Amino acid sequence: MIGWLRGQVAEPWRAGHRCGLLLICGGIGYELQLTLRQWARLPATGGDLTLHIHHSVREDGWTLFGFGDRQERDLFRDLVAVSGVGPQMALALLGAMEVDELVRAIAAADLRRLSQAPGVGKRTAERLAVELRSKVQARYPQLLADESSLGADGVDDSQGETLAQGCRAEVELTLGALGYEPLEIQRAWRAVAGEDQPGLASSDDWLRQCLRWLSRSVA
Repeated sequence: MIGWLRGQVAEPWRAGHRCGLLLICGGIGYELQLTLRQWARLPATGGDLTLHIHHSVREDGWTLFGFGDRQERDLFRDLVAVSGVGPQMALALLGAMEVDELVRAIAAADLRRLSQAPGVGKRTAERLAVELRSKVQARYPQLLADESSLGADGVDDSQGETLAQGCRAEVELTLGALGYEPLEIQRAWRAVAGEDQPGLASSDDWLRQCLRWLSRSVA
């Protein structure tokens, strides 16, 4: 399997949302697909380029995907492991956001931000948040460290995380599906967590209390 290549840029190309180049390495030309962000940063033709590679092997052929660093390639692999997310959608997500932005959007279950990538609908954004939230929190703590205790409006949110780490993702996704904005959800969560109510043992309990708070705030 090919995991890393260094060579000279030749024949950059773009067709719709897809883009890539031919990378000449030791007299051999490798056809690579790239994210739009990586493609926009390519050096001039003939310039040196080093890429980390995801080598996809299928019955109908081999495809190489190039990334500027190992972290971006590893996140691509996490994305394509999600049901309904193929390589082109994963490239679109990484092309629409920097790695740290995408990790934070997944960790915060920010469905609106995730849905801004071409081809990513609300259902797919929900799957990304549900299936990858815990993984990105464990794998990329350094990218989340600066905002791990802050909500969308910059207020300390650590108490809610401590009280119901396992419930929060499900509650946020449900409230988002009901049409509430991320900022409203963050405020409801903090308000309920701050009330220190006994008996909040499940995501259903937290959801009911958040809905009550939201209904009072609207009224």
